[in-house]
Amino acid sequence: MTASQHDAAIIGWAHSRFGKLEDAPDAEALIGLVAREAIADAGLEPHEVDAVFLGTFNGGFQAQDFPSSLVFQAVPELRFKPATRFENACATGTAAIHGALDFLGAKRGRITLVVGVEKMTSTPGPRVGEILLSASHLKTESGIEAGFAGVFARIAEAYFQRHGDSSDALAAIAAKNHANGVDNPYAQMRKDLGYEFCRNESEKNPFVARPLKRTDCSLVSDGAAALIIAEGDVAATARRAVRFRGTAQVNDFLPIARRDIIRFEGAREAWARAFAASGLTLADLSFAETHDCFTIAELIEYEAMGLTPEGQGSRAILEGWTRKDGRLPVNRSGGLKSKGHPIGATGVSMHALAAMQLTGEAGAMQLPRAEIGGVFNMGGAAVANYVSILERV
Repeated sequence: MTASQHDAAIIGWAHSRFGKLEDAPDAEALIGLVAREAIADAGLEPHEVDAVFLGTFNGGFQAQDFPSSLVFQAVPELRFKPATRFENACATGTAAIHGALDFLGAKRGRITLVVGVEKMTSTPGPRVGEILLSASHLKTESGIEAGFAGVFARIAEAYFQRHGDSSDALAAIAAKNHANGVDNPYAQMRKDLGYEFCRNESEKNPFVARPLKRTDCSLVSDGAAALIIAEGDVAATARRAVRFRGTAQVNDFLPIARRDIIRFEGAREAWARAFAASGLTLADLSFAETHDCFTIAELIEYEAMGLTPEGQGSRAILEGWTRKDGRLPVNRSGGLKSKGHPIGATGVSMHALAAMQLTGEAGAMQLPRAEIGGVFNMGGAAVANYVSILERV
């Protein structure tokens, strides 16, 4: 997808708690927590929705596949509406959002429901690792130990070799995001772990794949989030609306061996295209929600968005730029690190939380200045890269 600007806007949302949700045994139940609530939040009736876009990775987390029409179980009034499932690894939720934007841009309808969902915690840990590693290039990367943590450990090792040991910065990112997560009622882990705990190996914070410790890795989670995205004319009459000022999708080679993996070139290109489409620059952003599946990812993403030159991402966190009171707060929600990372729900969640900030509805997470927000959602190791620039209408 080329970079684009849209009249479409988010006019409603719903968000489940993330974590081990034993009262929601499957994706169908999780969808039920958010689908109807998002429609009501937009002040609409179900029959007014023209199409449904569902994002779920699954990949073996559940036996039930072909999930698009499961939304009808929660909202039977949607029967006979078009419903489509999207998947693009950890960027699955934003892929579904882009499907809705394309539908609206093609004038096929006026109002869409986007749902992101994943049920992960009922799957045994080793199997979770296998499922997630399937989003890597299995011909060349299936032998990497520790699953996707091992993939990002290799990225961290390569980054350290080129730019120096950044362990202090990774610990500071983890500590920042856990402190932010305390304020997020949807977060899986609402505990301020502190820098020293995140920095030091311990029985409770062992190495998962050197140099990454447990506090460097996002959480296995259940959860769902939903958005109502409507065309401009509908958004103009809504009680509040958050417009897509610019979007971009950039995909890169799947094998990490085909790329200079520590540069996140696809992410860099996606940010550049989204800024070009929006007519804005990084300096215009009030905050960003970025894809911290691992702390090394957030560090490199600072560089990809242009916050620092290459190799200097540590400055952004160690000098306080990305803290909640810094020049560009990053992951005020706690990020994937604290909030949790139910794969298909993640991108939808990031957009919902950004919309809450922009409309002044973020509660304890609310920033004093929230005029324009940037969202970066990534699938795989910087393979599927999506950026949204959002502003309140």
